[in-house]
Amino acid sequence: MTESSQNQPKNRKKYWLAIFAIAIPLVMTPLILSNHETPSNEITVYLSPACMCCFVYVDYLKGRGFEVEVVQMENVTSLKSQYGVPPSMRSCHTSVIGRYFIEGHVPVEAIKKLLDERPDADGIALPGMPSGSPGMPGGKKELFVIYAVKDGEFRTFMTM
Repeated sequence: MTESSQNQPKNRKKYWLAIFAIAIPLVMTPLILSNHETPSNEITVYLSPACMCCFVYVDYLKGRGFEVEVVQMENVTSLKSQYGVPPSMRSCHTSVIGRYFIEGHVPVEAIKKLLDERPDADGIALPGMPSGSPGMPGGKKELFVIYAVKDGEFRTFMTM
């Protein structure tokens, strides 16, 4: 038996190992990604039953194609803490879509950008209750600054 014929089984084994090393990730990646939480148009809004602007915001979301589940809570503060919304970024209600929180009267354009780009963030926030923002009465007085929040830190996500 020649040396090359003795190495053939070893080479075949290496060949098949290489094939499997390439094929398994190609087959498994779509399965793993499909199980990863994919944002949809389903959003849950946590709000106080006494806050009328929150219900106007819910109607705003519904009017733009979102399927909204409303959860009424007497105290939304604990939920904000659970999701890591910094006190300076808080508003009257907190929404959750996929793995992200949406804090306050955030326009749909910002939510769609969040879902399209899927940044490394815990969520986005429009602090306070700015006049003219979705669900709030009055005219828009200044640009809305929407922040991306990650681990309690925040940076500008977009202005509009």
